[in-house]
Amino acid sequence: MTIAEQVAHSLLEIGAVALRPNDPFTWASGLKSPIYCDNRLTISYPKVRQLICEGLVELIKANYPDVEVIAGTATAGIPHAAWVAEKLNLPLIYVRSKPKDHGQGKQTEGVLKPGQKVVVIDDLISTGQSVLGAVQAVQKADATAIGVAGIFSYQLSAAEVNFREAALPLHTVTNYSTLIRVAKTENKVSETELEILKKWRQ
Repeated sequence: MTIAEQVAHSLLEIGAVALRPNDPFTWASGLKSPIYCDNRLTISYPKVRQLICEGLVELIKANYPDVEVIAGTATAGIPHAAWVAEKLNLPLIYVRSKPKDHGQGKQTEGVLKPGQKVVVIDDLISTGQSVLGAVQAVQKADATAIGVAGIFSYQLSAAEVNFREAALPLHTVTNYSTLIRVAKTENKVSETELEILKKWRQ
């Protein structure tokens, strides 16, 4: 199994991802979805988080070899960013969803120098808007965001459009199509349910 498949298997196994093709979840946005993903659960499983860290380190080395700083999005991206920064022996910062309303009103925490090349880590990519907000905060601090790394992507066309408009690469350890393929292989979904899952993403 590839790392993408191993992580997909682990997310299903620990219940971080739930699939309900016949009884869709309602997301906060109101969207009806056959999948619900809560990657926050992964931090409680040492083997799973180590596997995710390995996957993130591999894709950062392959796609962003000149990275100088690792950034985590608050809050779910922070622990993963910390483990990755440790493995790569790089500085770590984290980015708040909005600037603090007191003190210096900072949005990025940690030491970020002008011109430094930053990779932003998030746990989950749906439309990409929240992580691209973190990218903007990095740019406002006069640093250079060279790309985004994530654990899982729903592979929604909205994310594709948003990242293309931001002229920024996105790489994730695993994704929706890998996950539903693994779910089918492991008999967690039927052929009919697999078709529903495929149609939803389109």
